[in-house]
Amino acid sequence: MKYRYLGKTGIQVSELSFGSWVTFHNQADVSLAQNMMAAAYDAGVNFFDNAEVYAGGKSEQVMGDALKKLKWRRGSYLVSTKFYWGLNNGINEKNTLNRKRLIEGMNGSLERLQLDYVDLVYCHRPDPTTPIEETVWAMHNLIEWGKALYWGTSEWAASEIIEAIQIAERHHLHKPVVEQPQYNMFERKRMEGDYVRFYKEYGYGTTTWSPLASGLLSGKYQGGIPKDSRGALKGYEWLRDKLTDEGKLAKVNGLEPIVKELGCTLSQLALAWCLKNPFVSTVITGASRVEQVHENMKAADVADKVTAEIMERIDAVFGVKKEEEEE
Repeated sequence: MKYRYLGKTGIQVSELSFGSWVTFHNQADVSLAQNMMAAAYDAGVNFFDNAEVYAGGKSEQVMGDALKKLKWRRGSYLVSTKFYWGLNNGINEKNTLNRKRLIEGMNGSLERLQLDYVDLVYCHRPDPTTPIEETVWAMHNLIEWGKALYWGTSEWAASEIIEAIQIAERHHLHKPVVEQPQYNMFERKRMEGDYVRFYKEYGYGTTTWSPLASGLLSGKYQGGIPKDSRGALKGYEWLRDKLTDEGKLAKVNGLEPIVKELGCTLSQLALAWCLKNPFVSTVITGASRVEQVHENMKAADVADKVTAEIMERIDAVFGVKKEEEEE
């Protein structure tokens, strides 16, 4: 496993990490979560991603119970959580980054995770109703109180992140240091467009999510939606149109010659492709079986085989022209 600095911070993250979205509680109980986390950890993974909203808080409970059983040295791994949507429908408890919600949310997450602190805490989405200054102060306080070590953003516009950084600098507060954007062969706009200049100028770190486009780039949906896949899960009906889109499935099929040439799986190629972006600090992987964890971890070796010529061929499959990327 290779490690990359998280932007300009002093901590290093494994280039492949492990996340709990969708799977923990919904598809994986504590025992399976423990086994998958152990497989990832043994492969060199040191970053485990979570969020308050995942499975309505139960994802954090599963991870907390798994960590308790694993008994790893706390300094040997990183854990994250995120806040925005909330767990209740109270007027000050949902779709917000107000100070009250962030502090109460952190206390709840730490209790479920059974940790004294998280290494990373994210504002899971931007909040147009709360002044960014209020959010920056609250995140700064969480760090000052030792409940988190670093904070960042997820799916914020570059302009919003810059505003948060400037507020923090003006008041000598802890700045956001990392963004968690979606990034895969289908979803490129921010990572290869809006964010590029921003990453260069501010040295912001990234922990990218959905590298397989919710499983689309694994090839598992080429013949329909398997009964044991996330596309068949209750509550994830919104995914089905994307997972059965004939145009997208055709592009996935177009990757087969490259996969055969490299001697890898579609999943490994999709992960390796993400790793080729120099602005990616770590690619968050997911799994519902231990075997998938082992398969995903091999993507780091595949990345070494992905040349500039292969990257161009992948762009051609997806109809991406070099001129468009430069724009």
